[in-house]
Amino acid sequence: MQIRLMPLRFGLIAAVLMASSAAFGAEPLPRLVEQNGRHALLVDGEPFLILGGQCHNSSAWPATLPAVWREIDSIHANTLEAPVYWEQFESEPGKFDSSLVDQMIAGARARHVHLVLLWFGTWKNGSGHYWPLWMKAQPERFPRLIGRDGKRVDSPSPYSNDLLQADIHAFRALMRHLKEVDSARTVILVQVENEPGTWGSVRDYSPAAEKLFGGPVPAELCAKLGVAAGRTWPETFGANADIYFHAWSVARYVGQVAAAGKAEYPLPLYVNAALRDPLAPNAPGSYESGGATDNVIDIWKAAAPAVDLLAPDIYQPEPAKYLKVLELYSRPDNTLLVPETMGEALFCRHFFDALSQGAVGWSPFGIDHPAGGDEDRNDELARNFALAGPASRLLARLNFEGKLQGVAERPGQPQDAFGVQRWYAKISYGVPRFGFGHVPKGNAQPIGGVIVGELGPDEFLVGGFFCRLDFAPRGNAGAQRDFLRVEEVRVDGQTLQPVRIWNGDETDYGLNLAGTPTWLRVKLGTF
Repeated sequence: MQIRLMPLRFGLIAAVLMASSAAFGAEPLPRLVEQNGRHALLVDGEPFLILGGQCHNSSAWPATLPAVWREIDSIHANTLEAPVYWEQFESEPGKFDSSLVDQMIAGARARHVHLVLLWFGTWKNGSGHYWPLWMKAQPERFPRLIGRDGKRVDSPSPYSNDLLQADIHAFRALMRHLKEVDSARTVILVQVENEPGTWGSVRDYSPAAEKLFGGPVPAELCAKLGVAAGRTWPETFGANADIYFHAWSVARYVGQVAAAGKAEYPLPLYVNAALRDPLAPNAPGSYESGGATDNVIDIWKAAAPAVDLLAPDIYQPEPAKYLKVLELYSRPDNTLLVPETMGEALFCRHFFDALSQGAVGWSPFGIDHPAGGDEDRNDELARNFALAGPASRLLARLNFEGKLQGVAERPGQPQDAFGVQRWYAKISYGVPRFGFGHVPKGNAQPIGGVIVGELGPDEFLVGGFFCRLDFAPRGNAGAQRDFLRVEEVRVDGQTLQPVRIWNGDETDYGLNLAGTPTWLRVKLGTF
C-alpha cells in the first residue's frame, strides 16, 4: 500500500518555504563549537539551548501533528524532535516525497520553534522496520544479519552494499531538500538513523562478516586505540572482539551515510544510543550491540568522523545511573546532548543535572502522550521550560563559558551543596518558608532543583523549584553571608530587567524557590 499525501498542496508548501527562507535571508549555519573542553550549539551565530520535546514514533503525520504542536506550545519547548520516515519519503525507488518534512518546517516556523529531524532509515531501534515496502519485498538484496546459530536476526546487515547505497541515496536527497527550502535554519540538527545496532545477536556471523572478522583490524582504528596493527580482531581484542567488531561495522556504515548527507548540506549530525548499564556494565548480548554505548565511543569516533556527536537516550530511572551517563558522554571530544529521556514527572528534575554537566539540549520522549498515564509529566516539563525558556540564550552562553552549575534533588538526600567562586551554594529540600533551625526532610516526591549562573564576582543568576538556597563563605571562618541585593528579574535574551527587590521575609531565611518560575539576581557580600 502506498500513501499519497496531496502532492500539489504540499508542493505549494515547499514553494512557500523557499520564499519565506529567501525573505529571512540565509542565516548562519548551525554548528557545534568547543573551547577549553566546553561545548556549544550555535544557532544564528550564538549559543543555543535546546528545550526539546520528542513526539512519538508515529506522530509526524498530518492527522497527528496538531496534537504534537499543542504540547510543544503547552510545555514552552523551543524545539520539536520528530522523525522522517524512509518508507514515506521514498515509497517508490528514487522518487522522494518531502511533504511531511515541509509541513513540519512550516509548522515550526509558524510557532517560532526549531526542529531536530530524526532519520528513521536503515536502523530504528536496531531493526529495519521503516524501510520502504519495495525494499522489504527484496530480503535477499537487502538482508538482515545472521546470528551465531545461522538464523536470520531482525536487524540490518551492515555489510550490504545495496542497503548502504540505498540509504545514502535517500539521506542525500533529504539533506539536499533541507538546503533548498530552509535557509532560515529552522532545522538545527539531524539524527542519522535511530539507535543503530542489534538486539538478539552480538554481531553478524554471515560469510562476509566472518571474512572481515578473521582479517586485520583497520589501521585507523588501531591508531585511535593505540594497539598494534596487522592482527585479527580476536588477536587484538580478545573477549571484546565481537562487540568491538560490530561497533566498528555499524559505525562505519552510519558514518558513510552521514558523510554523504553532510556533503549535500553540512548541518550538525548526531547518532543516538540505546545504553548499557553505566554502573554495572552487562555482558555483550544483553544490550544493543554495535551502537554507540559508552565502551565503544572511541571506536565510533574513529569509524564515523562525519558524525558530530554521540548522544545517550537515557531511560535509567536511578539517579546515580542517570548522572553517570551524563558524565560518560560529556567529553572534550563529544558534545553532551540528551535527545531522548524519560519524561515522567519525577525525572524532569534531571534537566538541572544535564545543564550542570554542560548539555546543549534535553528532550523528553513522547510529549504528545504522557507516558504511563502520568498526567503530571507535562506540567513538570512546562514548569522547567517556562523558567529556562526566556533565559535559554543566557544559560547557553554561561554554560559554554563554564559558569553554570546546578543540582537536582535525590531521593533520601534532603540537602546538597556545591562550590561557586568563593561561596558554597547550600540547598535544602522540604523546609518551611520561614524560620531557622528546621531539619530538611526532603520533598514528598523528589522534584526540587536549582541552577546558579555566574554573572560576575559575587553576583549570580539563580532559579529553581521546591528548595531553599543559601550561600556561605568558604575559606573564611569568621565571615557571614550578606545578601547585598536580591532582585527578582525578567530575563529577555541576554538582558536582565528588574521586577522587584526581595528583602525581609523573602531573604531572612535564605532564598525560597517554590513552584512559580522565578529568576533572581543575587549580589553577595560578607560582614
